[in-house]
Amino acid sequence: MKFTSLHSPIGYLKIEGDASGVSAVSFVESDPGQSEEVPQELVECALQLQQYFEGNRKTFDVKLRPKGTDFQVSVWNALLGIPFGVTRSYKDVALALKNEGAIRAVGAANGQNPVGIIIPCHRVIGSNGDLTGYAGELWRKKWLLQHEQAHTYGQQGSLF
Repeated sequence: MKFTSLHSPIGYLKIEGDASGVSAVSFVESDPGQSEEVPQELVECALQLQQYFEGNRKTFDVKLRPKGTDFQVSVWNALLGIPFGVTRSYKDVALALKNEGAIRAVGAANGQNPVGIIIPCHRVIGSNGDLTGYAGELWRKKWLLQHEQAHTYGQQGSLF
């Protein structure tokens, strides 16, 4: 597994994967540097994330290869359908999977998302509108949602 890193406005990101795609994007405490011979897929991912943080990108076009159970992958695929600047509840995601009884399982799969930001688990909130759980810490989730709101044209009001 190869890796590279990106210094973002909310901390360092470690981007992992190989020539077949990105398998993980996660927040880390310090700059992990990069491995030798970083695949182009990881370089492109870092570039697209930088564009996202600059407010110049709303969608990502990188090959993804997250590892998880079939259910987790189905949840992560559902998360990819949540548009930039929009939030959904865990119940909304469960309903999208046609399995309303899976709300807690959706929450667990959301929390195990290995490809942060690109698979937008930060866009999933509680049914009452509260921010709930985020592996990258709640302050980062709030920052990401506010960042997206600030770069969504025509949106009115505030999430918080």
